Amino acid sequence: MTHNFPARFILLLLLLSAIVATSCRKKDKIDTDPSAMLGFSTDTVFFDTVFTSIGSVTQRLTVYNNNDGKVSISQVMLAGGESSNYRMNIDGMPVLQAQEVEIPGHDSIFIFIRVTVDPNNENTPFVVSDSIIFLTNGNQQDVKLVAWGQNARFIKDGLIEGNQVWDSLKPYVVYGYARVDTSASLTILPGTKIYFHWGSHFNVSHEATLTVIGSREHPVRFQGDRLDPFYRDLPGQWGGIYLERGSKDHAINYAIIRNGTFGLSLDSIGTGTVPGLLLDNTIIQNTTSDGIYSYSSSIVSTNCVIGNNGGSALDAEKGGSFDFRQLTIANYWSASVRLAPSLYLSNYTYDDVGNKIPWPLEKAFFGNAIIYGIDEEEVFLDILDGTPFEYTFDHVLLKTGLDVTQAPHYLSCTANEDPLFVDPSLFDFRIDTLSPAIGKGIPMGVTLDLGGNPRGATPALGAYEFIPGK
Repeated sequence: MTHNFPARFILLLLLLSAIVATSCRKKDKIDTDPSAMLGFSTDTVFFDTVFTSIGSVTQRLTVYNNNDGKVSISQVMLAGGESSNYRMNIDGMPVLQAQEVEIPGHDSIFIFIRVTVDPNNENTPFVVSDSIIFLTNGNQQDVKLVAWGQNARFIKDGLIEGNQVWDSLKPYVVYGYARVDTSASLTILPGTKIYFHWGSHFNVSHEATLTVIGSREHPVRFQGDRLDPFYRDLPGQWGGIYLERGSKDHAINYAIIRNGTFGLSLDSIGTGTVPGLLLDNTIIQNTTSDGIYSYSSSIVSTNCVIGNNGGSALDAEKGGSFDFRQLTIANYWSASVRLAPSLYLSNYTYDDVGNKIPWPLEKAFFGNAIIYGIDEEEVFLDILDGTPFEYTFDHVLLKTGLDVTQAPHYLSCTANEDPLFVDPSLFDFRIDTLSPAIGKGIPMGVTLDLGGNPRGATPALGAYEFIPGK
């Protein structure tokens, strides 16, 4: 059977074919016009503090061709060449330079960049800079690369022997673990920074002692070693500080412990008369598990903040002895489902087959404190009958369904009133102008707050006094 197509139809097909062919040729043709410039997602790729010999996170630069036609970048290169601290990856290939990199019209490519800072003799941060140069149609464009570099003392599975002192001249970076050896001692001076690589931890052995001597202006910091914005508030970057069984006489003053799996873990240290840990003016926050885990241990504490914990802020198991004054517990954890109350106290442990073994809670005193969070119940008193469980909440604001009017365990306490922290999302647990914690305390012998402000005859609850205008 023969089909006779109209001539008009055949002509239309020919015209369409010509248009398509012309369009394809235009799309495939490289635009050599000097005005065909590249666009960039940023004019400067910035890396936050990078420790010497440790590679940075990877940053991404997007290179745009906003022109109709294809452009060919005749050369992409690091200005510093082989001596550059930076390395780049283009289209999956690690290169120092690349030639004839083509970008179709109205399309883009990605360049991934990392930086490693070489050691030098300086103690203070220094700037490491370079640039990526693009040569296109006779034009030269560049994107700056800037990183803050920092020298450090590196510890890999390190044993701290004898009586050592760490100062603030250079930060410490721990890989694996740092352990204070049996019967040794470590004193950490004001302003010292200890950074932990992913999964690393800090241990204090049997008969060893840790003393942290920070100051309000120069606290001692324990945190992960990634300081880029993405990691700044990422919990679980390192293990935590283990005060192991048989270690003794620990004191921590003006420290910031953050972004770990937990903050402090205490195993059977101290007694009611000889505390295992004196903990003052310290912030423990943003942990995937407990802020403080105590197993049959003793803590005396003033002016501390424990906030945003995936477990309890204070988990005290197998009894012990505790005296916390001017404490702020503020648990607004939201990174996962939290299954533990902010405060957990128990007076027993378990044997190997799951039977409860009594262990007295000799003392649990909380004075002028705030114990608050986003769960309906933030206090769990896990009491084994017939075993001492001595606890007192003296002028405390609690988030709880417990009856806080019952003396002698509750003295002038308040339940379920929002303490009105300044900004929990930014870990700012100072109290705001209308906070019900203002003026609700009594003198507890802690005359200055965590910020160094004086407390009067009717101090605020928690670690921070309310100061108008601050």
